[in-house]
Amino acid sequence: MRIMVVGGGGREHTIIKKLKENKSVSEIFALPGNGGMAADATCVPIGAKEIDKIVAFALENKIDYAVVAPDDPLVLGCVDELNKVGVPCFGPDKKAAIIEGSKVFSKNLMKKYGIPTAEYNVFSEPIAALEFVKTCAIPTVIKADGLALGKGVIIAMSRDEAINAIKSIMEDRIFGDSGSNIVIEEFLTGPEVSVLAFTDGKTLKPMVSSMDHKRAGDNDTGLNTGGMGTVAPNPYYTEKIAAECMERIFLPTMAAMNAEGRTFKGCLYFGLMLTPNGPKVIEYNCRFGDPETQVVLPLLESDLLTVMQAVTNGTLDKTEVKFADKHACCVVMASKGYPQKYDSGFEIKIPDCVADSVFVAGARLDDGVLKTAGGRVLGVTATADTLKGAIDGAYEKVKNVSFENAYYRSDIGARALKAK
Repeated sequence: MRIMVVGGGGREHTIIKKLKENKSVSEIFALPGNGGMAADATCVPIGAKEIDKIVAFALENKIDYAVVAPDDPLVLGCVDELNKVGVPCFGPDKKAAIIEGSKVFSKNLMKKYGIPTAEYNVFSEPIAALEFVKTCAIPTVIKADGLALGKGVIIAMSRDEAINAIKSIMEDRIFGDSGSNIVIEEFLTGPEVSVLAFTDGKTLKPMVSSMDHKRAGDNDTGLNTGGMGTVAPNPYYTEKIAAECMERIFLPTMAAMNAEGRTFKGCLYFGLMLTPNGPKVIEYNCRFGDPETQVVLPLLESDLLTVMQAVTNGTLDKTEVKFADKHACCVVMASKGYPQKYDSGFEIKIPDCVADSVFVAGARLDDGVLKTAGGRVLGVTATADTLKGAIDGAYEKVKNVSFENAYYRSDIGARALKAK
């Protein structure tokens, strides 16, 4: 089989490595991929949002199956266009991808179908939003409606911060048109949990839970990032809570999307908070999370391509989705200065002894030399029978990887260890 994976980050590299385990896969193309994926896939310089070019490439190269991984092409309808020309895909169509593409849609969906989430208000005019935050409870959470590279959420700890956030999003348009509408919602407290799930619209099978580390600095200090590391499973996510989430959140979400004529087929990501009043949805994503994928897929014992095809074909109920009874830890190695200003172009050295455990996100090949080309450069993952073993293993592997200006947190998994 000739496979095409749309995207170019650490998540896509993880997916590609897992797809390669299937013996029927003869070639994998990554569009656009990155320099670090070159050993595992043929990288093609077509951007993830260049839908017409993606479709043309799929036809010209007789692609048998496509995996559309990032949010942008999913929301833009990449799956729809590939399906029109007969290319089967893993990923939701445009109608279903709105669950991430519009926070206003997803909040209204949850309200309509009684799915637990934070109380909220929607605003399309900055004057009304600014008036509202004069009296609302503080802290509060302000979200741009559309996609914003994972950065469209601002937690305002004071009224001044709330005012500045509204002005930045709605007047200064720091997120472009994604900030035309905003959601202002109740600030929830409790441990956060990420749960990814395979669903074909009839059956939903959750993957192993995970815990992300969003802040740039140790002890959860500093600016929010795309994620500095993850562990799986999340110790706060007990069997009892998992059962409650399945009954009150996961299955009702699948049913709600069906009822709206927006059947979701792909990977549905549930960002949850375990509040004193029970689990609540913070956000939905319409795809695999990054860097959650880097700990979830290494624990998957079932064949990924088989599961993905079952989702596409509507036969997930007949397909086993099994995860190892182990733990995983991913440490993200970033460029110093991320998520703000940073330098790049430094040589990356990844010895063969750890290459299988390294998922490259921000790198390019320069005359055959792998160099840094992004804020989050790569993720290093280890699995073990215990959480401590996975954490220690990941940091031991990190010591083997080097590039100038490298930065990583030294406490990934520390909170999870305390919870256990």
